[in-house]
Parts: sequence; C-alpha cells; structure tokens
Amino acid sequence: MSSPNDKAPASSGEKKKPMDLIARGVKRPTPVGSTIFVGLRTLDPLLQYQILRHGWGTSALQKAGLEILPAGLPTATGTFIDAIGLSPYRLVLLAMATGSSVKQIYWLLGISQEEFPPSAATAVGIYNTVFNSINSLLFTCALTSGSTYNGGTFPQVPFIVGSALYVVGITIETVAEIQRAQFKRDPKNKGQCYNGGLWSWARHINYGGYSLWRTGYSLAAGGWPWALVVMAWLSLDFNLRAVPVLDGYCSERYGEQWAEFKRKTPYQFLPFIY
Repeated sequence: MSSPNDKAPASSGEKKKPMDLIARGVKRPTPVGSTIFVGLRTLDPLLQYQILRHGWGTSALQKAGLEILPAGLPTATGTFIDAIGLSPYRLVLLAMATGSSVKQIYWLLGISQEEFPPSAATAVGIYNTVFNSINSLLFTCALTSGSTYNGGTFPQVPFIVGSALYVVGITIETVAEIQRAQFKRDPKNKGQCYNGGLWSWARHINYGGYSLWRTGYSLAAGGWPWALVVMAWLSLDFNLRAVPVLDGYCSERYGEQWAEFKRKTPYQFLPFIY
C-alpha cells in the first residue's frame, strides 16, 4: 500500500538527488542502527592503538619498500598514562581518535533525534574508521609522517597546528549541535529555523567544525600534503552532496525563514572564510 510519503520513481530526465545518510525529519528510535554505530566507534580507538603501538598493517607498507618509523620512547609522567606505552606524539593521535569517537557517540545518543538505520550507521562508522586508520598508518611511515618535520624535534609544526585545529573544530561542532538541539527541544520553537549562537556565524557551522578537526587530525598525522588532500575531499563532499541535500530539505521545511537566514548569513562553513 502506498502512503503520502511514497515518492514516484524518478524520470529519466529528472536530476538524481545527492545521497543522504540521515533521514531528515524522520524522528524515531533506531536501536539496531544505534548499537552498530556505537560498537564501531568504540572499536575504532582500539584499532588505532594497535596500529600505533603494535604496528598493525605496517607490514604491508614495508612490503611496498617504505620505511617504518621506530615507536619512540613512551611517556614517563608517573601516571597511568605511561601504561599505554605510546610516545607523546602517538598518545595525542590516539586521543584524537578517541575524542572523535566520544563526540560522535554523544551526538547520536544525546543530540540527534532522527532515524539512523543500520545501513547508514555501518557506512558512517566505517568511513570514520578508514580515515583514522589512514592517519595512523601515514604517521608510522617515514615518508609521510608528520613527526619528521622540524628534523623530528618534538613538538613539530604539524603537531602544533593540527592539534589546535582539532580542538577548535571539535569544540565548534559540538557546541553548535548542542545549541541547535536545545532550541529544537523547546516546544515554543516548533517549526522555527534556528539561526542563533554559532549558527549566526555560518549556515553549516557544524560542517565547518568537522572540517577543521578532521583536517587538523590529518595534518598532525600525515603532514601538510595529506591535510590538503583531506581538506579538498571534505570541500567537495560537502559542496556537492551534503550542503545541497540539507539546503533542499530546509528550503522545503522552513520556506522564507531559510531564505532569510541565507541572506543574513552569507558564509556556509566558517565566518570570513567560506
């Protein structure tokens, strides 16, 4: 039986919409999808630890003729951190992987109210793990590691800049999403387009924050070339897929409110940048 929400098949001349993994406007619990996503994001820091601590996957790099960096001296702080057995640089990279997992799990369980089916949960979880694993593997390789800059003297410039971008970006993304969620949960704001807080800086400020921390993480791990690749990929993905999808959804849902928001807030991702 068809429902009012069923869509007719697209005609051959109709432009195909970009893929969207989030069911916009569909608010209902998805325990299976949530369990899959939380499980995948919980396992990710454990995988990154194995790469950084025990060299998982580096044998493939060696077979390709690439030099693998020594693990370096572990931290000696006199605290429980020393038991992890990672050098300060590698410890920070592990913290970045862990921080991204904690943030995304919090987003799903504490902020998002929209449907997140198993297929989407699996895709997003694997996507983030692949990115993080590439970062870890690039760091372990002498040719690509961010630790080889400045003659290998800690703290290296990619480490400093990348860590700063990571902290700023993940803070912006998290705070922006909390602000919007609080606005949406107030019954008096039903049907209203939120344009306050950090969202007054840019229409998709959460995407801007994600781009900052993801680029910063990649910079700290793989240096400037890899960071540029990641920044270019995120720009393409957001501009060609995510933003058009969200813009279309918001235009249909909010109408003139969204049009006015776009007029008053010219920047898409970050103020005074883009």
